[in-house]
Amino acid sequence: MLAAEQTVLDWPFPRTASGCPASVLAELREGPPCAVRLPAGTAESRRAWLVTKHADVQQALKDPRLSADELLPDAPVRIQVPPGQRPSSFLRMDDPEHSRLRGMIATEFTARRVKGLAPAVQRLIDDLLDDLAGRPQPTDLHDAFSRKLPTLVIARLLGVPDEDSPYFIEKTQVTISQGDPERSYAAYQDMTRYLGELATRKLTEPQDDLMSRLATRHLATGAIDLDELVGIARLVLVAGHETTTNQIALNILSLLRDDELRAKVLADDGARIPRFIEESMRYWSISQDAIVRLAVEEFELGGVTMRAGDAVVISIPAANHDPSVFPDPGLLDVDRDTSKHMQWGNGPHFCQGAPLARLEMELALRGLFGRFPDLRLATDDPNSLFRIGTVFHGVSRLPVTW
Repeated sequence: MLAAEQTVLDWPFPRTASGCPASVLAELREGPPCAVRLPAGTAESRRAWLVTKHADVQQALKDPRLSADELLPDAPVRIQVPPGQRPSSFLRMDDPEHSRLRGMIATEFTARRVKGLAPAVQRLIDDLLDDLAGRPQPTDLHDAFSRKLPTLVIARLLGVPDEDSPYFIEKTQVTISQGDPERSYAAYQDMTRYLGELATRKLTEPQDDLMSRLATRHLATGAIDLDELVGIARLVLVAGHETTTNQIALNILSLLRDDELRAKVLADDGARIPRFIEESMRYWSISQDAIVRLAVEEFELGGVTMRAGDAVVISIPAANHDPSVFPDPGLLDVDRDTSKHMQWGNGPHFCQGAPLARLEMELALRGLFGRFPDLRLATDDPNSLFRIGTVFHGVSRLPVTW
């Protein structure tokens, strides 16, 4: 187990004032995995190994000796929601259960299927930009656009009525805010109840949506139960809306605060937009150490012996800013090779929704700056826009004018 005499740092680490990953990560990356103290919440405070080097993070994400199962004794938690009788979603499962449930939605996010969603996503973007054009200036672009687009996209994919999307924005944000564990858990329960009721309705009133297909193909046949269906839907909803929402906002902010970068990215009919999106994901690394694992047997990682029962925190921001892989990592360089960035994850838990998120991000940038070429920030302090104390990095607002 982790030695009692080790120096232990309090985790998570706050971001820098400019919104970049904590500077202490660069120091820690020079050595082997170090000991950190997980915060108390629904679970007691405990020690864990923090993995920071790119190579070590890559190994940790794929190593079966590190379990994602949140129901194992002493399993670490990041989102302070008490585990129930089963994992909250397949994201917190190991194989074979993980693969069984993950496979039920694999066809929903293939490149071909996502390409077919492009016209519908574009219509949503056009409608939101029409609304934006009629708003008084300055206005909050996050409220009007970057928050609404992914929420509506994922709600329609799931089969959640548009009018209920504000409800999910609120419940998701409270669940991951982590400032008040009891309030977070209450929001989590509210969302779970709603999705359970919706899934039950889909059994008798199916439509062309993901929840209907899960209900009629898998729930009705007994391949999954209602709790498993709700877990899948909740994961798709939270991951598909919260991560894409914040990444779209940060993509836009990156271009609004750097005229030279903006000109470069939008030149040649936006030829560099896909490269910029991947680099922006690496640079911002919005998954703020949200990945935790439990060692289930003894092995070595990064020169440290991990013993069965040890908790492990896998730092995506540290890996994405490892200068041995990404030279001058604090520079947002649209021409760099980002093929090894870890924002989509790695191994069995690689993000299934990556094709859809990429589509939304690219169409959002093309549509926004094509419609509003003179868009600019309406604040003298961009650093004041970042939100704090959340699992995913992002902005609380994005005031703009044009």
